[in-house]
Amino acid sequence: MIDLNNFTPFSSLIGGLIIGFSVILYLYTTGKLAGISGIFANTITNSNNRFANILFLLGLIIGPSIYLLINNANFEITKSIPLIIVGGFLVGFGTKLGSGCTSGHGVCGISRLSVRSIVATFIFVMIAMITVFVLQKIGIH
Repeated sequence: MIDLNNFTPFSSLIGGLIIGFSVILYLYTTGKLAGISGIFANTITNSNNRFANILFLLGLIIGPSIYLLINNANFEITKSIPLIIVGGFLVGFGTKLGSGCTSGHGVCGISRLSVRSIVATFIFVMIAMITVFVLQKIGIH
């Protein structure tokens, strides 16, 4: 059943435009694609573009925080700390295994019509849907 309470086309469009602009800005200022897992890894391991990488990562934290403050939103994904930790490790493993994350493949790769990125993003989405379904069925959320 579709929950139309979460249907937000206007804010989704604005968010998509902001993401697109950020990707273009990052590409033109650093010469690199904006894949979050790569940016995070390069911030730790590579001194090239470290300042730009840190600014990008801070924007990922500050932007949603400002949104939550402005809208007095109560946003919670889960209260389960073990689930967050296991999920974080699985995402890290998956991004290494898949040679990129949803932002790198889904935003940058698909926009370049990369077949590898289209397939990877399709697999990401299918696995995410299956994971949510299973976790809801066993009562973990």
